[in-house]
Amino acid sequence: MERLNQTSSVSEFILLGLSSQPEDQKPLFILFLIMYLVTITGNLLIILAIRSDPQLHTPMYFFLSVLSFTDICFTTTIVPRMLVNFLSHKTISYAGCLTQMYFIYALGNTDSCLLAVMAYDRYVAICDPFHYVTIMSHRRCVLLVAFSCSLPHFHSLLHTLLLNQLTFCDSNIIHNFLCDLSPLIKLSCSPTFVNEIVILIEGSFILVTPFLCITFSYIQILIAVLKIPSASGKRKAFSTCGSHLTVVTLFYGSIFYVYLQPVSTYTVRDHMATIVYTVLSSMLNPFIYSLRNKDLKQGLRKLVGRRKPQAAPS
Repeated sequence: MERLNQTSSVSEFILLGLSSQPEDQKPLFILFLIMYLVTITGNLLIILAIRSDPQLHTPMYFFLSVLSFTDICFTTTIVPRMLVNFLSHKTISYAGCLTQMYFIYALGNTDSCLLAVMAYDRYVAICDPFHYVTIMSHRRCVLLVAFSCSLPHFHSLLHTLLLNQLTFCDSNIIHNFLCDLSPLIKLSCSPTFVNEIVILIEGSFILVTPFLCITFSYIQILIAVLKIPSASGKRKAFSTCGSHLTVVTLFYGSIFYVYLQPVSTYTVRDHMATIVYTVLSSMLNPFIYSLRNKDLKQGLRKLVGRRKPQAAPS
């Protein structure tokens, strides 16, 4: 904490949030509280359904359960702070802001890496089905998840340490509802050249590389599916990828809109795109995967049926 105080004369930041109008605060509080509860409930149901149904103990659903857990943590890093801001003070301490930013980048990039791993899983299942069990062994699945979770934390730690070297002299107003890297850099009164170079090179690498892996996987999948002679075989192959493609489009579309632009051009207009990848995508993921997946729907029915009280014998 002494180090934090030495590098900044600002002890707290003000998060302006989504609206400065007092009459908007309670409706926004109710809206995001409902979204948060739906996110937690939906992702918990996905995890419980996968764990309780032996038919879902496959690599694809293992990765999905980890993604659901990450989404719960990711949303919890953001939404509770938003809810507090809607009803009371809009301030966050300097240390609290850096902590929130660290977990936003760590968990957000974990989501990104997991989506790439899930695309690789579908690539192996469709393009090399005879070796799928051997390639996607339990040990390899655990290693892929461990790598997907550890690399983003090193990435986030790097940006947090670099940001902690900056000085914030005058303004402490963040035109956002969370502590994001770009708005914080704009507030600094010290040179930010190193930070921006690292964002451009290292940040782009960890953001674009998983997306390129996903793109390559789906190009190979498309080539393999087009070679299937029967229309029913093609539909079955595409049906296993449709949910994942929808999630990828929603997640990466909003992220690219926000982050693949110079720091100086970041404006309030990016709020909606930020909400999409931080809150909305985590809330919609359980619906997207369960509504388009027969096995998962069956697992959820079993889970709900198992928890219904049994009627007493007459």
